[in-house]
Amino acid sequence: MRTDFLTPGPTRVMGIVNVTPDSFSDGGDFFDPQAAIAHGRQLLAEGASILDVGGESTRPGATRPGTGEELRRVTDVIGTLAAEGAVVSVDTMRAEVAREAVRHGAALVNDVSGGLADPAMLSTVAELGVPYVLTHWRGSDGIMQADPHYDDVVDEVVDELQAGIARAEAAGIARDRLILDPGFGFAKTAEHNWELIGSIDSIQQLGLPVLLGVSRKAFLGALLADENGPRPPVGRDAATTAFSVTAGILGLWAVRTHAVRANVDVIAVADRMRA
Repeated sequence: MRTDFLTPGPTRVMGIVNVTPDSFSDGGDFFDPQAAIAHGRQLLAEGASILDVGGESTRPGATRPGTGEELRRVTDVIGTLAAEGAVVSVDTMRAEVAREAVRHGAALVNDVSGGLADPAMLSTVAELGVPYVLTHWRGSDGIMQADPHYDDVVDEVVDELQAGIARAEAAGIARDRLILDPGFGFAKTAEHNWELIGSIDSIQQLGLPVLLGVSRKAFLGALLADENGPRPPVGRDAATTAFSVTAGILGLWAVRTHAVRANVDVIAVADRMRA
């Protein structure tokens, strides 16, 4: 089983392949499986180390596809790209999809619910033996942004990630197969996101690889707003690279991004600065 992508080294770039009609940033652009495969190949050519293939939009308010439809969207894409040698992650909250994705060649499971959306997820991942991205999450997309509240967002996210680690280990997932994602944009206001990014070292202190997923998110659109309102998602790529510089300097495990080449470049600079 391939796990070389977990070894220490420069911050990796995980390229996003949304096989969806309704993702907040590029919904519909790669909904056709052949378009998604071509996009994945392009991201690899631009320097992506990992491709994160998802068939369900996790934007607030998105309607969930059925399990069969999610599988239809992702299995051929994952199978083709993995057969060509790509390290492929499946972005799913469903154990059944995770199982089929791994059967088709996915090397890791990226679950934005941290195992809370599907009670079978953690035991399934343990059985499969693949690495698992455990994300901080506080509820379904329809409710998570209704009124997120924290007395101390950093302390509470750290505590809840620790609880997630305990659940994963109790289910049989080896600690050296776990990756943490603080869950930027999931049950968090813009201010919560900024507080959390300013204390990302607190997440690192949990002693596991950290995935940073902020690409084109709404809090960047709010920061860059003008008289016409928030900056649209495709106009947030330059701001996203600022976080990749931080990730590179801190030595985070990976960044998850839509625009691969620019992020690869800035991480190369950040890594050289650390040398």
